[in-house]
Amino acid sequence: MAPEAEESENERPTPIDGDILAGSTPEVAVRGQRVLDLLDKAIALQSPLVQKNIARARQRNPEATPAQVIRNLERMYVSALTGTGAAVGGAAAAPGVGTGVALALSAGEALSSLELSALFALSIAEVHGVRIDEVERRRTIVMGIMLGGSGSATITKVAERTGQHWGRQVVAKVPAETLRQINKILGRHFITKYGTKQGIIVLGRIAPFGIGAVIGGGANAALATMAVRAGRRAFGPPPPSWP
Repeated sequence: MAPEAEESENERPTPIDGDILAGSTPEVAVRGQRVLDLLDKAIALQSPLVQKNIARARQRNPEATPAQVIRNLERMYVSALTGTGAAVGGAAAAPGVGTGVALALSAGEALSSLELSALFALSIAEVHGVRIDEVERRRTIVMGIMLGGSGSATITKVAERTGQHWGRQVVAKVPAETLRQINKILGRHFITKYGTKQGIIVLGRIAPFGIGAVIGGGANAALATMAVRAGRRAFGPPPPSWP
């Protein structure tokens, strides 16, 4: 498979939808939009790296089946996300590191977490033979997987599709207008669920005496495990062979 082309000028990510934040206070709206902006940035940065990520998962065994590669991608993702959370938590507990520095480290790690999650979701789709060339569809795939069960429930309800493996349906059958409606709802859920979780994790990471490392690593491991399960539900069994 040829590497995915760089996004054109017209495809560069824009805020998902201003209606998502309608009715919010200005402060809440700003914070919510920041979360969505970080998500779009993560997707834009990681989309061109999908092929390299898959190649890395096949590095030890070039003859690996799609199922084996997906298992490797899952392990790589859980390990990387857990490691970033623990590293930031440990750094925050180091002598001489103030709360302000700890919060700055956690803010940077939030983007790293989104990047890892976007790369994982898009890589899984690629291994399943699902090519995602439109930004709107990438958003749906990434948010749907990161939100777990609530994401898949929203997608299938709004898209009016029944059956399993919504990841394939989103790419093949759902029109653009329906996708925009889905992403409005997913965006609200994403701001609430991801933003709240990150806030709790950030506070935990700045706990003293190394406790932050345990909290940060454990919380990220839980998020990664949820995304792995959601990815399996989204795409179903791996293909028996490479296309």
